[in-house]
Amino acid sequence: MGSLDNSFMRLALDEAKKGQGRTAPNPCVGAVVVNNGVVVGRGYHHRAGTPHAEVHALADAGSLAEGATIYVTLEPCNHQGRTPPCTRALSEAGIARVVVGMEDPNPGVQGKGNEYLRSVGIQVDCGILEQECVALNRPFIKHSTTGIPWVALKAGMSLDGKISYREGHGGAITGTESGLQTHRLRNQLDAILIGAGTARVDNPSLTTRLPEGERARDPVRVVLDTRLSLDPGCRLLQQESSALTMIYCAPDAPVDREEELRRAGAEVIRTPCNPDGTLRLSRVLAHLGGADITSILVEGGAAVHASFLSEGLVDEFYFFIAPLLIGHRGTPLIRTGAESGSILPPEFSLEITDTTMLGPDCLLHGFVRH
Repeated sequence: MGSLDNSFMRLALDEAKKGQGRTAPNPCVGAVVVNNGVVVGRGYHHRAGTPHAEVHALADAGSLAEGATIYVTLEPCNHQGRTPPCTRALSEAGIARVVVGMEDPNPGVQGKGNEYLRSVGIQVDCGILEQECVALNRPFIKHSTTGIPWVALKAGMSLDGKISYREGHGGAITGTESGLQTHRLRNQLDAILIGAGTARVDNPSLTTRLPEGERARDPVRVVLDTRLSLDPGCRLLQQESSALTMIYCAPDAPVDREEELRRAGAEVIRTPCNPDGTLRLSRVLAHLGGADITSILVEGGAAVHASFLSEGLVDEFYFFIAPLLIGHRGTPLIRTGAESGSILPPEFSLEITDTTMLGPDCLLHGFVRH
């Protein structure tokens, strides 16, 4: 193992990324078949229920798979699911060596694919570019081990931490480059979540809009609307989009409002509340996880940001910061229930892992460490 293995695994990772946002509840997986140092087959997993990456790569390689090495970002499956076991396909194709990026984290699967391949005489080397493979599939890993989606919090704000110019008013703060990056995030994650206040003020579409030539697909739209105040005529429900709109409300929300929203095309889910009357977010996430949603982009507003952070439910963050100051009239990034001091617990910190300039704006990206 060495630099060549790393190079070919990077090609497999490039293949895997083609499936981002489209494979839930399955992982993003890429595979590359190499014979005598030459790539003879490539493939990636397109969506759940369709052939896995290894099968596509073997088909692309054809007879050249005999005696070849296959590089695959995730341990090949050894069980019959919606598709046959990939381990059998590798053995039948005559693959001599399998290079694996990471083991499957599912407790019922972990290590069994590699074990079978070794049992039939195929050389297996595991852990090549493991951290890169793990990073690609954080949502799958969390969902497959906990049943809960990966939560990324996104906000566009000023230098003084304001997400709007005036309370109760919308309007973009960051520039076009930040907007494009936001749409690329939507394209990679399964769902996008906002509160009812943001839905009323901004009347957003929550669709994905990308430049011509880039594949775009809309995420599932999720709205937290305790009293079902959302207008059935809002853009979320009056647009051409195949993505579902899910509205979470309190158990005692008005029945007539539920019927109106259902007629407009929404799915309405009644959810338990906390003692203060807010929706119990852990139950919302559990329901979304049960619906095979593995990742969520939380876009606000201020009360939603505070709730997710205070309940320890955020895994990752994207803060787009514009070079301007708004002052006290603007809406803060986080609003507490009592408006008196932070409700955020001291047990976590934000770890910035990279910064990127997007035109005049700066993107801070990182993870929440609990």
